[in-house]
Amino acid sequence: MTAMDRARTVVEQAMARSEVMIKELHETDELTDARVVFDQVWPSSDGGTQVRSNLLRALIHAGGYCSAAYDISTGALLGATLGFMGRSEDGQPFLHSHMSGVIEGHRDRHIGTAMKLHQRWWALREGVPVIAWTFDPLVRRNAYINLCKLGVEVRGYHVNFYGEMRDAINAGDPTDRVVAWWEVDSERAESAAAGLRRPLPDAQLQALPDVRLVDTPHDIVELRLEDPDRARAWRLQVREDLSESLAQGWFIDAITEQGSYVLRPRLSL
Repeated sequence: MTAMDRARTVVEQAMARSEVMIKELHETDELTDARVVFDQVWPSSDGGTQVRSNLLRALIHAGGYCSAAYDISTGALLGATLGFMGRSEDGQPFLHSHMSGVIEGHRDRHIGTAMKLHQRWWALREGVPVIAWTFDPLVRRNAYINLCKLGVEVRGYHVNFYGEMRDAINAGDPTDRVVAWWEVDSERAESAAAGLRRPLPDAQLQALPDVRLVDTPHDIVELRLEDPDRARAWRLQVREDLSESLAQGWFIDAITEQGSYVLRPRLSL
């Protein structure tokens, strides 16, 4: 069985577990579903839309990726993902996965993971070697999905990457981001798809030489609302710890059961 065949099987299993059907979107009327999801997940303070339908159509026509997840029983729209083609500094083509969201009330069904696995299958099918995206290093659940469920490599720390954002999730907080670099045919991706990458227990850390731990808050989204000063303190501390370590050549190898990043020196591989 080829990597593409295995990826397709994993997607089918993920859709069955989440009770969704994931469909690629191409035409303007279909793409409206994706825009509806993005505007619900990231509502704008001025009532505007996140991505206009004509721009979505152009991105997909130019070779990008867009899909939506629908409830397998009711057909209700539950989530969507958008990506467009890019090129790395060394000239390597990749799909930049720009937006991926699940509508409130359905985020405990592993739909987001199913959508990313569908994107991986698409990339393998289309001959795209890498999918990349940014994520907030303070959002522990995203770090867990990216490192354990998907098997990404985390690259670079970018301070206030998007500048000020005014949607309900990001407003008032610097948009610091790290890059998830997902080599879709790699051993990390394969082992994650097989369920072999899990959070590390504390006892296992004692057997790993030369590691650094960087803690994350339990729920930064709630903390921003309840205690903005403490949330900002977390932001600045994680910024200092991660940016310094990554610049020194360390890499994020895993995450612990308590939600701490596990960093190792790259030369230790």
